[in-house]
Amino acid sequence: MREAAFPGVGRHDSIAAMEPLSPDEIARYHRHILLPEIGGAGQQRLKAARVLVIGAGGLGAPILQYLAAAGVGTLGIVDDDRVSLSNLQRQVIHDSGTIGELKTESAALAIARLNPHVRLIRFEERFCAETAQRQLSGFDLLIDGSDNFDTRYAAADAAEGAQIALVTGAVGRFDGSLTVLKPYETGEDGTANPRYRDLFPEAPPAGLIPACAEAGIIGALTGVIGTMMAMEAIKLITGAGEPLIGRLLLYDALAARFDTIRYKRRRERQGQAV
Repeated sequence: MREAAFPGVGRHDSIAAMEPLSPDEIARYHRHILLPEIGGAGQQRLKAARVLVIGAGGLGAPILQYLAAAGVGTLGIVDDDRVSLSNLQRQVIHDSGTIGELKTESAALAIARLNPHVRLIRFEERFCAETAQRQLSGFDLLIDGSDNFDTRYAAADAAEGAQIALVTGAVGRFDGSLTVLKPYETGEDGTANPRYRDLFPEAPPAGLIPACAEAGIIGALTGVIGTMMAMEAIKLITGAGEPLIGRLLLYDALAARFDTIRYKRRRERQGQAV
């Protein structure tokens, strides 16, 4: 783990809950504060929030940029990859001058330029079941922008175990999806909220879903889904609106169409879901 060495960047445990906004922050976030659904209290909650983002790639780029711009006080970034030329078509937090650099470092530099009030914590390693507990320590929201099912299942299990909300999304060629998971809570009807495995009981067979390096992907799609994931995170932090809990939002870029699928916790019999 590395703490980014930039002005205004520090460790996540240095943030006091509901710390007052400075005059500069009030001016910076004025358009948020004008919104009754956010207001000054919501902006303070954003400042106090500690959000861990898995991946500084296609989805992670807009997630990190918009959460930093929104004033999330502490952002953690988990990624062990380096910037390559082929990334720049969609991973807009990086640029030609950062090719070859660690993505965590490149992203941290971009965030420091965007908003010096944001504190960065960098994990230059992969997120997996073995590292999850350590990486999640001190964070109160997890956002999964990874590109593989192993990481998605690990993120879902870790977030449920830590009892923190998870925003998860995926993209492929011209379509994407996202949802919010809080399986440790119950809905208005008293039933437990669904888990990730209620939506995807098993990972698809290897090779069934090709990686974007094989199938291609339209760059702007990651911006659409990543920005919506950032929006869900802001809603969770501030309490504004209705998060996508129990709902999977689907986006078809070629048809310019959104659809929503509702899903529930699967019933369990003798310790197994059916």
